[in-house]
Formats: sequence, C-alpha cells, structure tokens
Amino acid sequence: MKQEAPRINIERSIIKDYRKTIWKPFVKGIQEYRMIEDGDRVAVCISGGKDSMLLAKCLQQLKRQSDTKFELEFIIMDPGYQAENRRLIEENAALMNIPVRIFDSDIFNIVVDVTQSPCYLCARMRRGYLYSHAKELGCNKIALRHHFLETYDREESQE
Repeated sequence: MKQEAPRINIERSIIKDYRKTIWKPFVKGIQEYRMIEDGDRVAVCISGGKDSMLLAKCLQQLKRQSDTKFELEFIIMDPGYQAENRRLIEENAALMNIPVRIFDSDIFNIVVDVTQSPCYLCARMRRGYLYSHAKELGCNKIALRHHFLETYDREESQE
C-alpha cells in the first residue's frame, strides 16, 4: 500500500483524531461569532510555528467544507530570519500544501538596539506590517494564531 502524503495525514488527523479538542471548538467559534462571512478575504498570518500552521490548515479545511464563500491568503512576514529558519518555514508550508506569500521587513534590524520594551515595539511593528500587507492583498480580515480572526480596521492601521 502506497504511503499517503504527509499533508493528507495532517488534514485527516485534524478532522478525526482532534475532532473534539480542535476541530469542533474551532468551527463552533467561527460560527458562533460569525467570524467569516460570504465575500470575506482573510489574510492568514503565519509565523512558522505549530499554532499558526494549525490555524492555516483549519481554515483550509473550513473553506473546503463550508457553504460560506470566502477567500484565503496565507502570508508570512520575514522580520529578518536566518536563512535556515526561513527555509524550514517554506519547506513546512510546502509539505502541508499551504501556498504562502512571504514578504520581507527589517523589524529585527530596527529593534536590535532598543533596550526598553523591544518585544512591545516588535509586536506593534509586526502587526502594522501584517495589516498593511493584508490591505495590499485586498483582505478585509486577518487571522492570527493568538487572536484567531480580527476584522481589519482601516482607521486603526493608520495610527
């Protein structure tokens, strides 16, 4: 018997093995809070970690199974990763059939010499870059691993 592609096993496990702990609560939250509606274009922001990759896979599965018509853009902001880290993120995305768009920023270079609250500054800048890039792609919502889904607020992004 031919071994199945890893992405097939990943997709199947989300629906079957993790149905009660991940898939059903995910779908319930999306439905209960009407996070995705017809016509939405959602930028799925991927850091490369397991949480954001799982979110991407769940949203791909939801798009396949849902009656709601929406589009997904999978974006990765490279804040200055080392080459091997970026390559690993790209390889994992390809393995899981997540069609990512990677864009570069210079956030790491900007915050390297900041001594007071560099993490806060980095997080604010990261969010700004992600909102800006989502807007360029025509997205009206972004999905983040910690916050799941937010409505894109054009006024907030201009602060």
